[in-house]
Amino acid sequence: MWCRLVHFPESRTGVYIMRGLICGPKLAACGVVLSTWGVIMMAVLGIFFTSHSAVLIEDVPMTEDIFHDDNPERIYGLYDSVGYNCFIAAAIYVVLGALSCCQTKLNKRKEYLVH
Repeated sequence: MWCRLVHFPESRTGVYIMRGLICGPKLAACGVVLSTWGVIMMAVLGIFFTSHSAVLIEDVPMTEDIFHDDNPERIYGLYDSVGYNCFIAAAIYVVLGALSCCQTKLNKRKEYLVH
């Protein structure tokens, strides 16, 4: 596991060092909540964009010349690219959520250490 407690026996004080501890418990909990919501929201948006939902047409970056074209495949391609970007954002939220969970675990371990 990449988040763990490390003891350095050569140190004079025999202090345990929390390896990988970046943030406090409140920020870690906030990161877990926000990344969970981000994963859900981005995954749902990605599904709706890749299914070419007409409600989301205002969020697709297109120019005026696309509307004069009779081929809807260009618009579908833009929908798909925005949908893939949403899935990439959801994957980034998964990574940040895992980091926040690890920080929460490290902060709970820190509470049980005797100084």
